[in-house]
Amino acid sequence: MKHELLAPAGNIEAGYAALFYGADAVYLGLNKFSARAGAQNFTFEELDEFTAYAHSLKRKVFVAVNTILTEDEINELPETFAAIEKAKVDGLIIQDLGVYYLAKKLLPEIELHASTQMSIHNLEGAKFLYELGFNRVVLARELSLSEIKKIAEALPDLDLEVFVHGALCYSYSGQCLFSALEYGKSANRGRCVYPCRGEFLVDNCRKSHLFSMKDLALEEKVLQIPTLSLKIEGRKKSPLYVAAVTNYYRHLLDGKKKDLAEAEDIKQIFSRPWCKFHFAGNDKDIIDEKFVGHRGLLIGKVEKISKNILYFRTNHKISRYDGLQIDVTGDEKPFGFGIKNLFSNKKSVFEVKKGEIAEAELPAQRPMIEIGAPIYLASSSEVKGKYDYSAPKPKEFYNAYPIEVTVEIENGKIWAICDTTAEYTEGDFPPANDAQKTEAAVCQAFSKTGGTPFHVAKIEVKNPLQLFVPVSVLNELRRKLLSSLVIPQKTFELPKLKNSIVSPAKLQNISTFDIDLHTTANDFLSLADKENVWLVLPQICRNTQKLAEVIKNLYNAGARKFVAENYYAFELLKKYKDAEIIAGSFLYVMNQYAAEVLHKIGCKMATIALESPEENTEKLAQNQRLPLIQVTKANPPLFTSAVCVRNNDCKNCTGGLKTFSLKKDGQEYIAVSKDCQVQVFSKEKYEREPVAGISAIFSSEKKYL
Repeated sequence: MKHELLAPAGNIEAGYAALFYGADAVYLGLNKFSARAGAQNFTFEELDEFTAYAHSLKRKVFVAVNTILTEDEINELPETFAAIEKAKVDGLIIQDLGVYYLAKKLLPEIELHASTQMSIHNLEGAKFLYELGFNRVVLARELSLSEIKKIAEALPDLDLEVFVHGALCYSYSGQCLFSALEYGKSANRGRCVYPCRGEFLVDNCRKSHLFSMKDLALEEKVLQIPTLSLKIEGRKKSPLYVAAVTNYYRHLLDGKKKDLAEAEDIKQIFSRPWCKFHFAGNDKDIIDEKFVGHRGLLIGKVEKISKNILYFRTNHKISRYDGLQIDVTGDEKPFGFGIKNLFSNKKSVFEVKKGEIAEAELPAQRPMIEIGAPIYLASSSEVKGKYDYSAPKPKEFYNAYPIEVTVEIENGKIWAICDTTAEYTEGDFPPANDAQKTEAAVCQAFSKTGGTPFHVAKIEVKNPLQLFVPVSVLNELRRKLLSSLVIPQKTFELPKLKNSIVSPAKLQNISTFDIDLHTTANDFLSLADKENVWLVLPQICRNTQKLAEVIKNLYNAGARKFVAENYYAFELLKKYKDAEIIAGSFLYVMNQYAAEVLHKIGCKMATIALESPEENTEKLAQNQRLPLIQVTKANPPLFTSAVCVRNNDCKNCTGGLKTFSLKKDGQEYIAVSKDCQVQVFSKEKYEREPVAGISAIFSSEKKYL
């Protein structure tokens, strides 16, 4: 099948680089509501300019509005929507159900793409969002090729998007609370501080970057993927990086053989070690435990250091002013330096060729470097100059506003009318030899709108006396009309929801019980107050067939109350018409429009996102679309991951529960491993003061898996 190569753009220059090197589509963020708030992102003016240019090349532009929004923030969305509509954006990437609701109301023609932050990792989740009206689903990075194929075959009318290259998160996207609850910076709101990259003390015996992922690089494996869109991660990367990676995958998709030199270019620009993640099934060689950040291209190892000169045989050409990095035991990051002086056989040279002994002068201040330590080419002057790209002149492209013009020709006067604006020019207009030629001349003259923000989409010519008008007069009239027109500023108003459908109730505790693939009907029947216990479905479930059997057995035993922590749950539960469903905290309700969607799909109650600021929770309490629940005491998983932390080879692993103690920044955590899944919990419980007016308090001790 023909694939769409989707490239990132953290700024307009990266976007131009992506288009130049063959991206079929580009995704980007704006200055607000982007899950990559740390990127430079696009202004509204840049969005308009870039989209117009992309469309001139027959390429597409998708905008990510993929954070969860508070009540106040949702009020700012109309301005963003107006800019998106004006720029004629092709698709909107979203996480928040409130944004989904408003996009359906205010931008009904735009494609809706379910962000990877929605954690769609199985067929049921994809099917539910498809039936909800999403045109595309970005699948979780953790899926194997066989799982991707299963979803693609079952839902041929749903566009699927798969990540093929770039940074990996340890947790399933959208399932990470570590940065939010431990550091006050929410990944779901675009402000992740990447605590997963840090060093942890494991079981009080070893230090490890236990959760620091290698980079994804599927390379030629992309040709096996049966989905429409292949996505490159990197909205915080440089235009040079975007150019090199887009170029590499463009060539692979166009049928060219893997180019080792192009792959090496990428590694010199920015790269952690590469892996295929779980594409071919569970893989444990996907963590870089010793070092973090950019490493570069491995080109040799330290052979000797003498008189401040580093000696090594290089397997790649290097030049003066290139940057090298060397692994240093005990340091989190490799030691890096620029080559100021380079020698070969003790002679000063500008370049050392592949296979030769390089002699590079070391900085005076350096750590202890061990013989045999790996050496990486981390920056190459040659590569920096290799990926030039062209870009249009500033403001050369823009999305013209379509207008309809009527031209009326009378004796002694010609009018040009657009809506309520009318301009005229006087003159002596004789009978035309050919009235059709006059009409053609009018159409041609009024089609020339270059340099103005307008485009004549339709023109009507009224010439009942069949008169002739000189082209110079037509041009003058066109200029007068266009200079008089003002583009109406379209505004969107948030739809008013009906009056609150609930009134605040007395606070009550809700008891919960987490179910998994091993839960039995007897587990439910043994609960002391089973009629009032809500059964929490797993946040992540890769074996929904088995979970469906568990749910069936629980239902037959009398269970009717369930908590959905992921969208797949609604699909599994829809056959049980008398089942009651609470939307869990991992569906991230922070505004009334998200609650409205959950109300419409039949939820009994909805849980406010754990990341909701107190003042936002108070506002929600005053405008409840359905009974809301506030979590006041719990121990939610900070990570939920498909990356095993066990130090084994998997062959003899039974998958039974195993725990690890972790320490970082003076805090203690527990990592729980079971059935090839890991969750990380804080040793301290999550507690907050309840907000008055919320209908219930979710008080739960989260059991491990």
